[in-house]
Amino acid sequence: MNSGGAMKHETNLSSRLFFGQVAEEIAYPYPSMAEPERRRVQALLTALGALRGAIDSTAIDRDARLPEPLVERVAAAGLLGSGLPTEVGGLGLSAMGHTRVMSELGRADASLALSVYVHESLAARAISQFGGAELRARYAPRLASGELRAGFALAEVSGSDPTAMRTQLTRVGDAYGLSGEKRWVTGAERADLWVVFARTNAPEAGERPRLVALVVERGPGVTVGPPHDMLGLRGVQMCDVRFDAVPLTRDAFIGEPGGGYEIAMDVLSAARVALAGIWVGQCRAVVSESVKWVQERYSLGRSIGEFAIVKDKIARMMSDTFAVESMVHLTAGLADAGTDYRLESAMCRVAGSEALWRVVSDAMSLAGGAAYVRPHALERHLRDARGAFVIDGTNEILRTVIALRGLAAPAKRLKEVEQALREPVKGLRVLRKLAESKARELWPRAQRSRCHPLLAPEQEQLAGALSAFQEACQRALTEHGSEVSEMQYTQLRVANIAIDLYAIIACLSRSTRAVQRRGEDGARRELDMTRMFTRAALSRVRGHLGKLAGNDDELRKLIAARAYDDNGYPVDVL
Repeated sequence: MNSGGAMKHETNLSSRLFFGQVAEEIAYPYPSMAEPERRRVQALLTALGALRGAIDSTAIDRDARLPEPLVERVAAAGLLGSGLPTEVGGLGLSAMGHTRVMSELGRADASLALSVYVHESLAARAISQFGGAELRARYAPRLASGELRAGFALAEVSGSDPTAMRTQLTRVGDAYGLSGEKRWVTGAERADLWVVFARTNAPEAGERPRLVALVVERGPGVTVGPPHDMLGLRGVQMCDVRFDAVPLTRDAFIGEPGGGYEIAMDVLSAARVALAGIWVGQCRAVVSESVKWVQERYSLGRSIGEFAIVKDKIARMMSDTFAVESMVHLTAGLADAGTDYRLESAMCRVAGSEALWRVVSDAMSLAGGAAYVRPHALERHLRDARGAFVIDGTNEILRTVIALRGLAAPAKRLKEVEQALREPVKGLRVLRKLAESKARELWPRAQRSRCHPLLAPEQEQLAGALSAFQEACQRALTEHGSEVSEMQYTQLRVANIAIDLYAIIACLSRSTRAVQRRGEDGARRELDMTRMFTRAALSRVRGHLGKLAGNDDELRKLIAARAYDDNGYPVDVL
């Protein structure tokens, strides 16, 4: 942040989008792993490739469990601690390195990747980052090696609403007792311990819960229910876990009482990058299978891959995968650089889940009826992909978070301007600072862009879309004020625009690096996919901008309200 009184210049990439800017000093150059780490990651990918022959995804799906010998081999390769610090026994990979490894796990098998993700990116990371020295020493090395397996127990019957949490930690003298039930705990059947979140005040008090994070080992008072019979991701063995007056001591605390919510949000936000990386890996696997299929399947005397309508789907699958991969690894680079990346990680989570669904749906269309029958791999991929919409909350909630957090800085600036207009003498200084801040924002636009000249048309179109987005955000804040927090259609469109704009920036930055490294001919694939994705994304942006100005939102709400009154679909052709 620069100094300028109340008018602070936003320095993180996502916030600048809402001011109509590209933070090129952050987005460029596209991040790269240092050579020593790149070699280490490549060695891990090679080890995973050797493991792939031992992964029978059909059997995992059928039996609804991961074979223990497979998990032991994954642990022996260091993959249960690839992103954990070396001082606690992990491999110490950067966020970029860890995300690339998780992507390869997703490509190998979604259930395996998700199980590793929950164990390492959620549970082990919560302990290693937020636990005290004794807690880290007791658990983190054994988690990194795979000696212990861990789960992450946050959700309850109330779903994504932490204020409705009922699992409670009560104090009994110098000891504590934990009671409550957690739902949908991944890997719970074979877990040795869980990171559990509980409230320290009674639910009946009607107050916002003060949460605490705890390490709870399997033992007396802990009951693990049977695995849920899930549609997809069947190998993760998701169970409910009940705690009945489980005795605990102060040593079980991760951080301080009252800080549990912040720990949960920090861990989830960071982990979303790795989670989206898993979905990139799934996309890569599905695209490869589809490319092979359309070249081997013949109709009218030629492979179906030669037909334009088939090429259209393959191209769309490729560009969607490329865009999300570009977003995910740019965001991992932001994490490594110490930049605030919470909004970007949420964007990756939304974009990744939806790109995966589109990619698998297109692949199903290409494969035809064969893919609709078990045990076809695409049938399994389709069911696994649907799980991406419910893991770690819903896309609808995350879109609200993206929009409201993104609009917070422009709203603050607007409020400062309004205050300045009410106080002319003092306000003159504020308005002068605003003008200086605005000049600083516009100045980079007049300079030569860091984007490669080959992509100048796309960069120019992006600049126009960003300007229109800034105006739309300011108009929404002016018209609705604080009521924008209730304008969910507006939030939806604002979030969708921001996600697409961020994806375009990531693609432009990645392609610029490719051209600089390999020249125009060597970067042809990146350039073509960037151009295709940018055109499609800008078309969506224009559509959302148009609906911010004029829409049928009230009609849609009225139709839904009448459906509630009618308890369903009320009309009939008879």
